Amino acid sequence: MEIITLTVGRMQENCYLVFDNKTKKGIVIDPGDDADYIERIIADHTMIPQAIIATHGHFDHLMAAIELVLAYKIPFIINCLDKFLVNNLSQSAKHFLGIEAGPPPPVAACLKDKEKIMIGKYTLTVIYTPGHTPGSICLYDKSNNILFTGDTLFADGGIGRTDFSYSDQHKLTASLKKIFRLPGQTCIFPGHGRVSTLEEEKIYHHL
Repeated sequence: MEIITLTVGRMQENCYLVFDNKTKKGIVIDPGDDADYIERIIADHTMIPQAIIATHGHFDHLMAAIELVLAYKIPFIINCLDKFLVNNLSQSAKHFLGIEAGPPPPVAACLKDKEKIMIGKYTLTVIYTPGHTPGSICLYDKSNNILFTGDTLFADGGIGRTDFSYSDQHKLTASLKKIFRLPGQTCIFPGHGRVSTLEEEKIYHHL
């Protein structure tokens, strides 16, 4: 499995291209902005996108999604508890960054806890991790010890904000406990910032 990290947009969001090296089929995780750039890297690697998956509904993870949906005719998939955030994409981009964003992507399907996503011979398992948003999820590749954490967990002790009206600190704490039960060598690929491991991050969290 190949993972390409693209840091995009004003909020330096990590978009991940994840694909099978043999078949070139894969998914786009959290296409935050710069659709032209994302499409160029997809072409450079002859990747064949099958779907766009969002770890949660915040606008800084979604702004290129509609363009990619239209360019590749692929579905946009998210936990539907965050659908209200997807629908607020344009207003949120205007409020936080003062920019005009395109329309939100249509939600084609709703991710559920423990759902399996096949990428060639590889499997990503959905782990429901609410707290930062009601529908936040992580994506876990057990065979390769890889976890895409969105804004649930960052490197260097960071965690997702819980000061929004729809956030829940208690749920985030429970979600962190859940993912820290995975093997310590699990490599985390967060929504912002550098790659880390669960073992490295445990020192910051007394759960």
